[in-house]
Amino acid sequence: MFKNKSYIGISFIVLIFGIYAVPKIVDRIQNGEVVKGNRLDNVGLKGAKDSAKLLTIGPAPKFELTNQDGAKVSNSTYKGKVYVLEFFFTTCPSICPKMNLSMLEIEKTFFGNPNFGIVSITIDPAHDTPAVLKDHAKLLGVKSSNWNFLTGDKATIMDLSNKGFNLYAGENDKVNGGFEHSGLFALIDKDGKIRCRKDEFGNPILYYDGLDKKGVREIQEDIKVLLEE
Repeated sequence: MFKNKSYIGISFIVLIFGIYAVPKIVDRIQNGEVVKGNRLDNVGLKGAKDSAKLLTIGPAPKFELTNQDGAKVSNSTYKGKVYVLEFFFTTCPSICPKMNLSMLEIEKTFFGNPNFGIVSITIDPAHDTPAVLKDHAKLLGVKSSNWNFLTGDKATIMDLSNKGFNLYAGENDKVNGGFEHSGLFALIDKDGKIRCRKDEFGNPILYYDGLDKKGVREIQEDIKVLLEE
């Protein structure tokens, strides 16, 4: 008999909890408040440790170019650092503004970490002088000292993009801005090797989509993995 009373007591507690909690949970689901903004972001980044081991594609091509301060910067500058690399140009009227925003988001996530950096290489060096690049960085609000905007010889840069990284870049006077290029980001580890994750079919993605929220989220997760290696 005592046992039956215990069951009745437990059932009563469960009933009271349901009356109080279930309507609140339903309201939160209907209002889209189950998991919001920063909480969701934090969950994603904390889960990076559980990501599958990143693939090694091969050594990143060597380069030596001039940054926005007129200083020489090479891949050796980033030895021991994880970095993201892109090709862009300052007067780009199409995809570059979106790429800039994605890079700024990445910069913000890892700001203050001395082992992380960003490399943005212009494909229009005739216009994008060090002074122009410096103004562009200032306009964007770049804060990291490890984010270099690079310029140099045009043929060298085009070879680096198309033959070195296999990231398309070219001139086209039929498009706005006069240049075409990829919106992809390369991820390089502390040993100077290109790294990436697999897609849902188990194939290497090679590069990350800098124009897509999913691609930006994935590269942030994988940066975290490489920083912890």
